[in-house]
Amino acid sequence: MKQVLLSVLGILLLNVPEAWAVGPDASARPPMRVVLATAQVDDGAATGFQQWIADFRPRALQQGITRQTFDAAMRGLRYDAEIIRRDRNQSEFTKTIWDYLDTAASDLRISNGKAALAKWEGTLTRIEAQYGVEKEVVTAIWGLESAYGTFRGGTQVINALATLAYDARRAAFFEGELLDALRILQSGDTTPDRMLGSWAGAMGHTQFMPSSFQRYAVDHTGDGKRDIWGEDPTDALASTAAYLKHFGWTQGQPWGVEVQLPEGFDYLQARRDLLKSPAEWAALGVLDPQGNTVPDHGQAAILMPGGAHGAAFMIFDNFEVLERYNTADAYVIGVGHLSDRIGGAGPIKGAWPRDDRALSFEERIELQERLTAAGFDTEKIDAKIGPLTINAVRRFQQAQGIVPDGYASLRLLERLRAL
Repeated sequence: MKQVLLSVLGILLLNVPEAWAVGPDASARPPMRVVLATAQVDDGAATGFQQWIADFRPRALQQGITRQTFDAAMRGLRYDAEIIRRDRNQSEFTKTIWDYLDTAASDLRISNGKAALAKWEGTLTRIEAQYGVEKEVVTAIWGLESAYGTFRGGTQVINALATLAYDARRAAFFEGELLDALRILQSGDTTPDRMLGSWAGAMGHTQFMPSSFQRYAVDHTGDGKRDIWGEDPTDALASTAAYLKHFGWTQGQPWGVEVQLPEGFDYLQARRDLLKSPAEWAALGVLDPQGNTVPDHGQAAILMPGGAHGAAFMIFDNFEVLERYNTADAYVIGVGHLSDRIGGAGPIKGAWPRDDRALSFEERIELQERLTAAGFDTEKIDAKIGPLTINAVRRFQQAQGIVPDGYASLRLLERLRAL
């Protein structure tokens, strides 16, 4: 859905795409209730925004939006400066993977998840039977996206998307989302006053962006409407399962399994593009925490989101499916681990380097610039610690004779500064 939701959090918690959950940015964003801001807006912005709406109207009509739908939805909109401020500042906020997981799979979120599953078990069981996505996984996404429906967002989505579409930074993207939001209204799935969500336009119990809603939302209740906004979460939960099924969810396969690495493990093998069967990994000494071979759930890679001193995971194809909801490793591990805990599993056994702190936005930029200048090209200077930067870190670590675990830490940045 990140497409579904501005699916929006590697190694750092909020190192995520800017669009949210199912769609461009759903987010392992901490759930919060957002209301329309009251920030002061200069007359120029307000006037320009109203002119933009007038200019947008014929484009919308050419895309099949009726005059009645457009005028009813766009009447009375106001430029919201607070939304633009949030859009500009979101990349500044970072967390370590362990800090994120402390919240994502807290005792309270686990207990609330078990309660939500028990309350809606009949519905979730039917959804699982229809789409082949485990009810614990759907429940975990619900828990991370809206705290099981308690924080679905209070921002008027049409107003938010119009403000973002008027802004120059990602105008084309948000204009497309706005058109899809208008199509949702035109189809009768909801009304403008009920179309509430996040400041970035993510909506409902599981935070779908309008484009993802259009493609993947389903009417599971059979009432003729795909209602992801109301108190009944059925359509939202089924839509989430339909989304994951569309992208290839394999029933019965875990997202990942925690593993222990042997002494002397070749950390260059811990990369996403190196796949082996659990038996092949076991031959190299990679076993579950009890010392057993991981069951054969298919080809898998080894992921070390906290570096050589953090927990390690053997991840399967379903990990990549969850990335379609939100691309950040922290979010995927959060959903996966929360689903495991809701299902009765215990906590992660491996330790984390808790003395480390997350790199700031400026430090991540500096890290990429210094790596590239030193001959270890990250290919992008974007503050995102993704595969390109991780590989550059590995090459630098190899050259320095240190463990090539790809972990972008403050110590690594200090080593680069000392060159």
